[in-house]
Amino acid sequence: MEHDALTAQAQAWLAEDPDPDTRDELARLIASGDHAELTARFAGTLQFGTAGLRGELGAGPLRMNRSVVIRAAAGLAAYLTKQGTPHGTDTAGLVVIGYDARHKSQTFAEDTAAVMTGAGLRAAVLPRPLPTPVLAFAIRHLGAVAGVEVTASHNPPRDNGYKVYLGDGSQIVPPADAGIAAEIEAIASLTTVPRPSTGWETLDDSVLDAYLARTDAVLAPGSPRTARTVYTAMHGVGKDVLLAAFARAGFPAPDLVTEQAEPDPDFPTVAFPNPEEPGAMDLAFAKARETDPDLVIANDPDADRCAAAVKDGADWRMLRGDEVGALLAAHLVRRGATGTFAESIVSSSLLGRIAEKAGLRYEETLTGFKWIARVDGLRYGYEEALGYCVDPDGVRDKDGITAALLLTELASELKAENRTLLDLLDDLAVEHGLHATDQLSVRVQNLGLIAAAMRRLREQPPTELAGLRITKAEDLTEGTDKLPPTDGLRYTLDGARVVVRPSGTEPKLKCYLEVVIPVAAKADLPEARTRATALLTTIKQDLSKAAGI
Repeated sequence: MEHDALTAQAQAWLAEDPDPDTRDELARLIASGDHAELTARFAGTLQFGTAGLRGELGAGPLRMNRSVVIRAAAGLAAYLTKQGTPHGTDTAGLVVIGYDARHKSQTFAEDTAAVMTGAGLRAAVLPRPLPTPVLAFAIRHLGAVAGVEVTASHNPPRDNGYKVYLGDGSQIVPPADAGIAAEIEAIASLTTVPRPSTGWETLDDSVLDAYLARTDAVLAPGSPRTARTVYTAMHGVGKDVLLAAFARAGFPAPDLVTEQAEPDPDFPTVAFPNPEEPGAMDLAFAKARETDPDLVIANDPDADRCAAAVKDGADWRMLRGDEVGALLAAHLVRRGATGTFAESIVSSSLLGRIAEKAGLRYEETLTGFKWIARVDGLRYGYEEALGYCVDPDGVRDKDGITAALLLTELASELKAENRTLLDLLDDLAVEHGLHATDQLSVRVQNLGLIAAAMRRLREQPPTELAGLRITKAEDLTEGTDKLPPTDGLRYTLDGARVVVRPSGTEPKLKCYLEVVIPVAAKADLPEARTRATALLTTIKQDLSKAAGI
């Protein structure tokens, strides 16, 4: 864009910006004449999709800020109105709004409430920063027509985001995302968006009390509640709700990682506030070495994910999301669960084996709980990125609080048998084969590198990986008989599987790997694990070469 036109666009944005912080930032940027930085802010708009919005905080349409949020809220309000949402003093559709403790989250939530009120809808804001699953619960509990959660989950501190749910309590999927995006695009100016300063409700703790009461349904009556835990909230909003849930259930109070216990939008002790990232669990492991618990539990900052670690030999190690997913499934089967077990296509095929052996229905979906939550008759759903839905009648989304409760119940039952979670994983490997998973994840600055890697794999597809022949190659952009189209590739190999896809929420190319090795007896497990590790390592190397990453 020509410099003059770019400057004019920035000045027009500045004239409407309601936030003094981003106004000052943009005024300085315009005065500096930094063409490259202005282009980075104004060469498009932050796209609203099935993940809602997520991006870096700052001024301009390609950043997360009040102007972008007000437009998003106005677009959502227009969409709801056109869908026939009832209006009127007593019958206006309710939109419930939650937020985490990140920079600007509360402001974005209040802006959303103002826009909904100005559009003739009812708006109710949760009383303080709370876990995302509380918002997902509140939508159905209160009979809302939609919900908004202001969060960037486990992204870096400079980011924030905007997640939209409809009245069924699950996240939006096509075509709702495109419909909302079209309404956002139609908003020419913020001056056309009414934003009264009052008129919405701030909820009290009754909705949180109802969420906590619902957690009773997660655990089996009279089950053991003895497992001792170390817990980290990862500088997020999970601590108070998890402690209340554990106390209500009768578990021992978790030992807290105090350095990470309270909300802090700067996440000072971690490079990335994600339990999966290297170093993020170091303080939790240090606490575990002091207190020797049965289990280490971590939530991500908005507490919709749950990570776990166990003692393995002399030290502690993280369980993979697929391992926790299988453990929770096995626990529910043992308790006599009925219904459908579901997972995303990037998660371990072990869940299907467990469900089949138990005579339960099983379904695969596209990545994301927006798809998993919509499975008919869902009883349990998970995906490998530490997301678990263990009570779909209460929360139709991943929930790191109830997952932590169920996992701690399982650890307690095994403890009563003088066994551990690792013992149960060994049993599952012997019964169903060792399902070993890993991930090749590449973070980029230039998103074009991801597109180039996907193009290379499509134009020059590999025929084998780690010496294993690829027996089936699927381009998921074409969809399948069971899956709608998505940008991804799936390779089926002799005894292995690979899925490659761009991340929907981060600048990453993600490759999900699984090898399955039959195991005749527990004594064969060490050799099987060694073989699986070698295969996964070589698959990573070969795939990286094939993709040019």
